[in-house]
Amino acid sequence: MSKIELELTAMLEPAVEALGFELLGLEFVQAGRHSTLRVYIDHENGITVDNCADVSRQVSAILDVEDPITNEYDLEVSSPGVDRPLFKAAHYEQAQGEELRVRTKLPQDGRRNFKGDLVAVSGDMITLQIDGQDHMIMLSNIERANIIAKF
Repeated sequence: MSKIELELTAMLEPAVEALGFELLGLEFVQAGRHSTLRVYIDHENGITVDNCADVSRQVSAILDVEDPITNEYDLEVSSPGVDRPLFKAAHYEQAQGEELRVRTKLPQDGRRNFKGDLVAVSGDMITLQIDGQDHMIMLSNIERANIIAKF
């Protein structure tokens, strides 16, 4: 996670939890002068559009007061969906046995994109099995990871 994403998570997590939801994580995607702040929430009973609206109002109020983002941005509040993003070590532990799509910050084994089965989580490392070979990736080198939905 980037520095701004860590700061935003620390700022917003208490408010999201006070509303009864889990802040899974967030993404701050910069696109020139206009950016997107995507906030992912979850609840054991699922997420509705009304839940997203409630969290959006609360998060928006905090961001208006604290003003941590200097340029224009869109705020999106969403459920994790079927291609659930993974942010924390606990998310990876829960996803063991699932197929993942992982993009690393820095190249590893000559590439940055991986697709394979999550076979182990150990400390700050995950192990993906790709075509019968194990690839160990440090959590701190993961830019983005999602579960690949199976239907």
